[in-house]
This record gives sequence, structure tokens and C-alpha cells, in this order.
Amino acid sequence: MLKKERQAFILHQINLHNRVLSANLCQEINVSEDTIRRDLQELAEEGKIIKVHGGALSHSFNHTSYPSTNVYSHTEKKIIGQKAAKLVEDGMFVLTTGGTTIVELARCLPPQLKATFISGSIPVVLEYMYHPMIDVIVIGDRVSKNSKLTFGGEAITKIKQIKSDLCILGVNAIDSVNGITDNDWDVVQIKQAMIESTQKVVCLSIAEKINSCQPIQVCGINKIDILITELPPDDPLLKPYVDAGILVL
Repeated sequence: MLKKERQAFILHQINLHNRVLSANLCQEINVSEDTIRRDLQELAEEGKIIKVHGGALSHSFNHTSYPSTNVYSHTEKKIIGQKAAKLVEDGMFVLTTGGTTIVELARCLPPQLKATFISGSIPVVLEYMYHPMIDVIVIGDRVSKNSKLTFGGEAITKIKQIKSDLCILGVNAIDSVNGITDNDWDVVQIKQAMIESTQKVVCLSIAEKINSCQPIQVCGINKIDILITELPPDDPLLKPYVDAGILVL
């Protein structure tokens, strides 16, 4: 693979998953760590990514608000947000993670909705605060500068004290064999706690992340109640999830 092709692949992975690990890129592209390190350095110097220890981040992590013009697959994420917003009813307690798709959900909530949203994501909490009627509970603890999300033992303990009606997860990767996977250990711990503290798990994923996999498992496919993508529910890509008993919207 030529350097131009490698760097295009790296940029696409960062846009898709928001964060990449150098070790994974080495395996996926079949090149040395030195090659990946040089590619990441060049992309960082060009202002296209944020280089961090062990990998790289999307520039979205530099912001606490996400302008629509800078969001990857914004149109698709808006469709997903609109579908997910219809699941939330008055009086519900809703746990949500972070990410640009969850931000779109927050922006799609109807102004008359009266519900309680619980999150440790700084950008998501800010979006909820603009809503005139919903109550917002912030899960406190240490803040990850990478994910703009609170994490740690105190956050997990507080999540376990909650019994929510819905847990709405932004998905990094999902496939019918490994379930939901991610590449950030701290984020995985928060997501796992949320899944165990809810009556129903809702996963939001653009179609491009369907049938992709990351190194750390969040949960098996059997833990998912509802999967929402921008595709129509009868799209062939979604059939394995329908067959697994998941409600696909």
C-alpha cells in the first residue's frame, strides 16, 4: 500500500471510530510501527488528526460542541437521532453515552418532552442543557481529555445506583459475532455499567460501522434490544441482527 493510500485509510478509520490505536493500524495495513508513527506524525503536522501516545484522535475531541459542518456522516447521524428521539417518552429516565450521534439525538428531542437524561459526556450534557423541559443529571468523576467523558470508580458506582428506562449507546463498532466493541478501556467500563443499569439497551450506529470490530468487547449481541441505523429496517445488511431477535429501526 502506498503512503497516500495508507494515510487515506488512517484518516477514514479516525473519522469512522474517532480514535485509532497504532498497534491495530499496523495489523490492518500490515506495516511496521515506525511506518505508522511517521504517517501519524505527518497527518498531525498537516492538521488532519491529533497524535497521542499509542495512536491518534479525531479533531472532534478538541471541541465541547460539534458544528454540523465538521461531523463525519452528519446526514446519517441526524436520521438516526430523529429515530432514537421517538423512543423517549415523558417521565423516562435515560442513560446516554457520548459521541456525535448522541449529540444529534439531543438536538432532535421535541421541545415539549419532559424526561430525565443522565450522562457523563461533556458535549452531550451541554446539548441537553439547551432543552427547555428535560432534567439533566451529570455523572461526576475524572474527565477523559480524549473522549470528553467522565470515567472511574465513582462514575461507575453512581451509574449502578440508577435503574433507567433506556440506555442509549453510541456505537464504535458492532458485528453479529462479537457484539459491541470499542478501543477505549475507560469508555468500555462506563458503557458496561450503563448496560447493567437499564431495562432496555438501544444502540445507535451509522451503517458504515455495521460488521466492524474493535479490540475490546462492550457486550454480546444478546444484550442489545434495539439497533438504529440510517438504513431502512429491511436492508439486507441488518438481517443478522433481525435474526438475532433485535428490533431494528
